Amino acid sequence: MDESKVTMKGRLGPGMMIAVDLPGGQVYENTEVKKRVALSNPYGKWVSENLRSLKAANFFSATVMDNEAILRCQQAFGYSSEDVQMVIENMASQGKEPTFCMGDDIPLAILSQKPHMLYDYFKQRFAQVTNPAIDPLREGLVMSLEINVGKRGNILEDGPENASQLILSSPVLNEGELELLLKDPYLKPQVLPIFFDIRKGVEGSLEKTLIKLCEAADEAVRNGSQLLVLSDRSDDLEPTRPAIPILLAVGAVHQHLIQNGLRMSTSIVADTAQCFSTHHFACLIGYGASAICPYLALETCRQWRLSKRTVSLMMNGKMPTVTIEQAQKNFCKAVKSGLLKILSKMGISLLSRYKFRDSSSQIFEIYGLGMEVVDLAFCGSVSNIGGVTFDELARETLSFWVKAFSEATAKRLENYGFIQFRPGGEYHGNNPEMSKLLHKAVRQKSENAFSIYQQHLANRPVNVLRDLLELKSDRTPIPVGKVEPAISIVQRFCTGGMSLGAISRETHEAIAIAMNRLGGKSNSGEGGEDPIRWAPLTDVVDGYSPTLPHLKGLQNGDTATSAIKQVASGRFGVTPTFLVNAAQLEIKIAQGAKPGEGGQLPGKKVSAYIARLRNSKPGVPLISPPPHHDIYSIEDLAQLIYDLHQVNPKAKVSVKLVAEAGIGTVASGVAKGNADVIQGMMVELGASPISSIKHAGGPWELGLTETHQTLIANGLRERVILRVDGGFKSGVDVMMAAAMGADEYGFGSVAMIATGCVMARICHTNNCPVGVASQREELRARFPGVPGDLVNFFLYVAEEVRGMLAQLGYQKLDDIIGHTDLLRQRDISLVKTQHLDLSYIMSSVGLPNLSSTDIRNQDIHSNGPVLDDVVLADPEILDAIENEKLNITFTGSAGQSFACFLTPGMNIRLIGEANDYVGKGMAGGELVVTPVENTGFVPEEATIVGNTCLYGATGGQVFVRGKAGERFAVRNSLAEAVVEGTGDHCCEYMTGGCVVVLGKVGRNVAAGMTGGLAYILDEDDSLMPKVNKEIVKVQRVTAPVGQMQLKSLVEAHVEKTGSGKGAAILKEWDAYLPLFWQLVPPSEEDTPEACATYEATSAGQVTSFQSIGEKALESLAKKSLRLNKGYRQPGVSATQTSIFEHPASPLLQKLYSDLWQKM
Repeated sequence: MDESKVTMKGRLGPGMMIAVDLPGGQVYENTEVKKRVALSNPYGKWVSENLRSLKAANFFSATVMDNEAILRCQQAFGYSSEDVQMVIENMASQGKEPTFCMGDDIPLAILSQKPHMLYDYFKQRFAQVTNPAIDPLREGLVMSLEINVGKRGNILEDGPENASQLILSSPVLNEGELELLLKDPYLKPQVLPIFFDIRKGVEGSLEKTLIKLCEAADEAVRNGSQLLVLSDRSDDLEPTRPAIPILLAVGAVHQHLIQNGLRMSTSIVADTAQCFSTHHFACLIGYGASAICPYLALETCRQWRLSKRTVSLMMNGKMPTVTIEQAQKNFCKAVKSGLLKILSKMGISLLSRYKFRDSSSQIFEIYGLGMEVVDLAFCGSVSNIGGVTFDELARETLSFWVKAFSEATAKRLENYGFIQFRPGGEYHGNNPEMSKLLHKAVRQKSENAFSIYQQHLANRPVNVLRDLLELKSDRTPIPVGKVEPAISIVQRFCTGGMSLGAISRETHEAIAIAMNRLGGKSNSGEGGEDPIRWAPLTDVVDGYSPTLPHLKGLQNGDTATSAIKQVASGRFGVTPTFLVNAAQLEIKIAQGAKPGEGGQLPGKKVSAYIARLRNSKPGVPLISPPPHHDIYSIEDLAQLIYDLHQVNPKAKVSVKLVAEAGIGTVASGVAKGNADVIQGMMVELGASPISSIKHAGGPWELGLTETHQTLIANGLRERVILRVDGGFKSGVDVMMAAAMGADEYGFGSVAMIATGCVMARICHTNNCPVGVASQREELRARFPGVPGDLVNFFLYVAEEVRGMLAQLGYQKLDDIIGHTDLLRQRDISLVKTQHLDLSYIMSSVGLPNLSSTDIRNQDIHSNGPVLDDVVLADPEILDAIENEKLNITFTGSAGQSFACFLTPGMNIRLIGEANDYVGKGMAGGELVVTPVENTGFVPEEATIVGNTCLYGATGGQVFVRGKAGERFAVRNSLAEAVVEGTGDHCCEYMTGGCVVVLGKVGRNVAAGMTGGLAYILDEDDSLMPKVNKEIVKVQRVTAPVGQMQLKSLVEAHVEKTGSGKGAAILKEWDAYLPLFWQLVPPSEEDTPEACATYEATSAGQVTSFQSIGEKALESLAKKSLRLNKGYRQPGVSATQTSIFEHPASPLLQKLYSDLWQKM
């Protein structure tokens, strides 16, 4: 197309549209389209006259019940001391959810011998690839907890009556706000008590009462009630009238009204004692409630604040002082923040959309409820293993209720040990006895000690689904000597993705060395890797090496490199050099510890060493959005797989998923996207909110089964290696996973325990007592592990596998992988039900056409013929690469990932336009994008590059004559860029570098930006409302060094692109300079670019570039030279090379010519 005939070039941003009137020859832009629709009816008038808002009511300033009544109520509704002390009180004092670590290692609620609330049978689902998760902390502007109550009209019919509703600012109500709702004359509220009578016996009582409740709700709605309040509140609890679990009551009424065509005529509110965690609120809303009044949780907050202990702690300064009203506000604030987080996992921005999403079938899945319960109250939700009946559920409910009336019950809440291990409490897979037995076995290299460890695992209570299964064969046992050797089996073993930063350098390197000795694979986690680890050790004497002096038990030939290097869709520490030094590259789509969520490495864990590896700053917290935050579709994931295959054709690419219903479909897309390995299913590491640890992600047995069988059914199983992890501790786990279809096996927590972890479960505090998960030098010095300990463990596990194979009559693992016919359900009597059905796990749809070994030994998937091959066939290009100076010009329209992973010495010019991910992961070089000459549009008003440009860049420079899409410079670490306008979220999560924007930007600028600088031209005073000021400070460009940095980048931009906008700015520099804003995160406030008084003269003023002092000059030199850190003299280590021996770019040479002369 002739570009001179193009009059407009733009993009469709989020929520935008265009319309084309073909007969009229008109194109209507987003604003015009919406304006025409908005003016079609008097919507504003309808809303102002009919939509009402609920007024906020004050919190109570005193308890309503006495302490004895509160305790009785807490016992009756299933509260434990952990719930009160670790959850409710923490939320009341801190205003946020409590954090814990090392995952959830207790049995599923259905397998537990302890009573559980109904909520514990539900797991939150989360988006994986199908739609991107939202970061609720940095992107809260697109999210809302507002919800309307009242009758909902027909969405297809316009009219003022549709606006006749009451709007709530959030679904969390206090007692005063519930009272206001009950007095609303328009809603005609109806309170429905939810107690069931057991005087005639438990059998049938719960189900009958539920049916009566649904009938009462039906009658109330037909009589005009637009608000049903389901309540378990009572002035006097009765021993024979327990409350129906509120979630069951809400779900049943919700489903009944749907089936009878009445659901849109009313709203449901839960007035309940049995709701205090964010998961509880999410379940109630997901299954039909519009709002919840958690009256007992609020009463517990009040009781805590008025207690003598709390008052004493506050008076002594050991706890922040909060009023009784503030304690309740804090609790509600924590709940609301948690709800936003749960919504964000699914990529849902509005609570109103979460509430009615496909009858919640896409929001939760169920583990342990029978179909009679699911069909009545939770229709549509996935429940693959069956479970408790109504009568069994009634008995579990009653087990809580009777505690409130029993003389034998202690006068305090029971501690079930669901969160923290305690003797006599719930069983934890990672318990002190297990750790001690394992330490003894691996440190003494004792087979007898390992046998005792195996016996401990064999005798444990039922903890996971696979404990209900056993392996049976009709073959005759064979001698162990005929089974494949242990050294072959251990090559299938991997360790979990644990980042250096979350765990110590000693732990990270010891695990890597052990896995390399075995021929297995360790995983870097996110955060990069020190290049010193990539070469084999040759200087070991008596187990010590000067190269890695902090480790012991070393051998010559050891390498500390992680075979699997994680990119987590391109974040900290990911450079081209890092990528090409991997045997396998892992894309982390979801974190096992908290699926669908991002993470944060606390500032106290960001040491100078960690900061250097991650291209960030010491002491500054590192913010991570959800791992696939910038992957919008399966096509985007396929693009990243393509990019990684391209940057390192010798590395297999794996994609890490987490088990949930529907994972098979996602895995099929991943396989079609050309991944070599599908990794994951469930992990148990990482610091996370307690509700995320407990209530997200499913058992890997179900995830693996669905993945394996879906891939076979679609003819894709031979294309990918299946690797599973999550709670692996023994050869039994390996054999079970093999029978279910896994080729490789990952070990997480147990690998850390083998190297010295004592399961103190304080990883998130940086105070690990044995230095396994701390960056504090004095604690790291206590690290007890040696690589040999982990080697011993894996060899013992492999020998256990060999013994089991021999007993079953098989010679190698290949022979049993995918053979679910070997699985039998054990005859075990569970406490809660005998209705668990594992036939789904034991079913089969056939076997792959290749053996597991053949699948694992396949060639790495190729991208096929690509443009690179054509370019690299040119002798001139090869010569330029050899001389590290390559200049290439392209013309036309480029696809995604143009100039991805660009390295120093490469200068690329594109005349035309490019799609998303321009300059992704670039580490150096120069990239210029400019439109053709003689365009029919104004270049600075046209969008010529797509979304997420400079994604995770660690160096280089980019000049774009035109606008960019959303998330420009997201996660940029060191690159410099000039662009003439951007969409939303510019400079999001930046940790370094410099961005100049010579035009308008979208919303949420600098969200999560912890490093680097941004200069934004604001000609119409519209910038301020668009900046996310949570972290950055906004100021004018007053520092002379900052002014020079800005001007030099604009000059370079004009020189490279011929920008008319840039030229106009330079021509009237004195007039334009005051129109620029400088965005400065705290880590940059004292730099010469941001601080006007940096290294001031005796007069107290900085008057010129020359007068700012040696310190400032050296700071500038270091910053500039980091951009060219890819250059180094052969044979000279990074620490030996002077920073002034690096060649700077022409721009920097010009900027700092004075400096070179001085030096």
